[in-house]
Amino acid sequence: MQTIPSNTAQSDRLLRLPEVEALVGLRKSSIYDAMRRGEFPMSVKLSRRLVGWPASVINEWIASRINAAIR
Repeated sequence: MQTIPSNTAQSDRLLRLPEVEALVGLRKSSIYDAMRRGEFPMSVKLSRRLVGWPASVINEWIASRINAAIR
């Protein structure tokens, strides 16, 4: 389980799946497959049928992918 620093948690906004798909360029099935393999950040359960991802976590994941690509 990932922890979020308290100063980030107070101002971090949660992104829903359509927004995450648009930001990372992956579709729902690819995101969930990558989550199962430990290659994508886990979602935060908001209700029985609703999940989200902290924007900072998604932005960090994007940055790590960019860094890996340019190395």
